[in-house]
Amino acid sequence: MKYRDFIRSLIGLFSKMPPLPFEEHAGKGVLAAWKLKEGVEAYCAGNMELVELKSSEVDLLETEADAIKQEIRKNLPSSLLLPVDSKDLLFFLNQQDEILNKAQSAAYWLTLRPDNLPEDMKRGFLRLATATLETISVNERLLSGFYGFLNKPGGQDNIREILTLVPQVEKLEHEVDLIESELLKKIFANEKTFGGAGICHLTILVDKIGDVADRAAAAADTLRTMLLRR
Repeated sequence: MKYRDFIRSLIGLFSKMPPLPFEEHAGKGVLAAWKLKEGVEAYCAGNMELVELKSSEVDLLETEADAIKQEIRKNLPSSLLLPVDSKDLLFFLNQQDEILNKAQSAAYWLTLRPDNLPEDMKRGFLRLATATLETISVNERLLSGFYGFLNKPGGQDNIREILTLVPQVEKLEHEVDLIESELLKKIFANEKTFGGAGICHLTILVDKIGDVADRAAAAADTLRTMLLRR
């Protein structure tokens, strides 16, 4: 056993990591994805006033999440008190925070231009928002298990249980990618209807919504790496 690992295990016998709001931070990400989905629903219904409201709500969630992130950074104990390296943990926190940043960007982009979408494209955007929310929700379950591990490290069995959720997040993110590709084809097939500005707005909107799920997959991959090399 390395000296550093020995010291960690010794300290672990007599100490416990102070409670930090990792789960609360992850919960903000789920709420932001939910508000984004509601914004997409309002957008498809042509209710731009509600779209503006949902964008403002995502803004507030992102601000609250930033405050939580700063609290975690300020109170995070030294690496020796943690079952993982504190630098890795902070990098993972930043990855989680990107979920909210991307949701904020997508929600804002909805407000910029109303579009009269055909029904098949409305269904595509709703599927995209729903699949993105599902990806973020599974990612939250992943973090919940990880936070339990930080508080009560339970050995390899506990780690294996946590890591089973990573492929689920990646699978859901891949499904989001497929929905994106299908939706983009429909958008370009309607180029004459939307014109250059409309095509630009819609393609970027698809990309921004999909980015939310991409960030969840990136965070899950970071978590897997962090746990496997501990």
